[in-house]
Amino acid sequence: MKTFHVDADGYYGNFGGAYIPEILHRCVEELQKAYIEVLESESFKREYDELLRNYVGRPSPLYLAKRLSEKYGCKIYLKREDLNHTGAHKINNTIGQILLARRMGKTRIIAETGAGQHGVATATVCALMNMECVVYMGKTDVERQHINVEKMRMLGAEVRPVTSGNMTLKDATNEAIRDWCCHPADTYYIIGSTVGPHPYPDMVARLQSVISEEIRRQLQEQEGRDYPDYLMACVGGGSNAAGTIYHYVDDERVKIVLAEAGGLGVESGKSAATIQLGREGIIHGSRTLVIQDEDGQIQEPYSISAGLDYPGIGPIHANLAREKRAEVLAINDDEALEAAYELTRLEGIIPALESAHALGALRKIDFKPSDVVVLTVSGRGDKDIETYLKNMPR
Repeated sequence: MKTFHVDADGYYGNFGGAYIPEILHRCVEELQKAYIEVLESESFKREYDELLRNYVGRPSPLYLAKRLSEKYGCKIYLKREDLNHTGAHKINNTIGQILLARRMGKTRIIAETGAGQHGVATATVCALMNMECVVYMGKTDVERQHINVEKMRMLGAEVRPVTSGNMTLKDATNEAIRDWCCHPADTYYIIGSTVGPHPYPDMVARLQSVISEEIRRQLQEQEGRDYPDYLMACVGGGSNAAGTIYHYVDDERVKIVLAEAGGLGVESGKSAATIQLGREGIIHGSRTLVIQDEDGQIQEPYSISAGLDYPGIGPIHANLAREKRAEVLAINDDEALEAAYELTRLEGIIPALESAHALGALRKIDFKPSDVVVLTVSGRGDKDIETYLKNMPR
């Protein structure tokens, strides 16, 4: 039977794998050998589930958004990842990975971050577990997400601003990989999305799959069936989307809609719509779709959202798009802003700018009144308030 999950070699169709410098070969191999065994062990599951319940505050609600549903002529449920501790889905992954790091005997944690949510989630679990924490963040993002930077510092993390390239997420990831190369023995790299060399895309998807596991249970309670007609989520690297679709990816009854960042427009030269613009290439240890020029040089992406301006995409999503299992829509800055204000005014929920891209996709789909739609609100909008205020509709 055909599956869209990872194969034994770490590939999703053509995409994935581990393309890494020799110096990291041992680290990645060690991780490949350890992760499944640890994630499936009873002691890990017990500790992970207990922390998700009592520390993160899961399960996150599945909320029927009545006014939004009325507007789009279907039943729209919002999966409220914005209500997790730290305000986003990122914490599901960092808790799982730090438990793994501890079991592997690592003592120092590094991470990369764009919008800062993964950085905050990593700094949070390092404080909880009493571990050294260094977070790499592009200087551009440090400036536009300064509240998250201060939170990380308050939690005891060292934030290292990165001044190479565009000074955003790609560059922060480059620096984190460089650090890992220099400290392979004691350092564990917590990657924040379904990107990077195998086993990261699969591991992050598994840790985030708690989202779709809960959706199944919650829909059964609220709708009398455990699957929706549509699943919708935003994609940058794609971890909230991977978690949303994990248990449904091989279920053809469920349509998958992914929203990527169109920026100022797909053809404007100022976009992060990797699936629309990308060609096959290698980025950060993985074969996937990459925004690049004729010579294969990675192009700088752009999005109003610091969490979506990545020039690659998780290999799972590259494969879903290539195989036409998912419909991928590019949502421009102005469409995302409009959708954010719409949710705020209709439902009293201020979403993160990333999640606003998923909301912006609602108007591009022709729903039937009987359709049950689950859309993941991946994070809350506190970190984006300044951007929202600058762009407030008249």
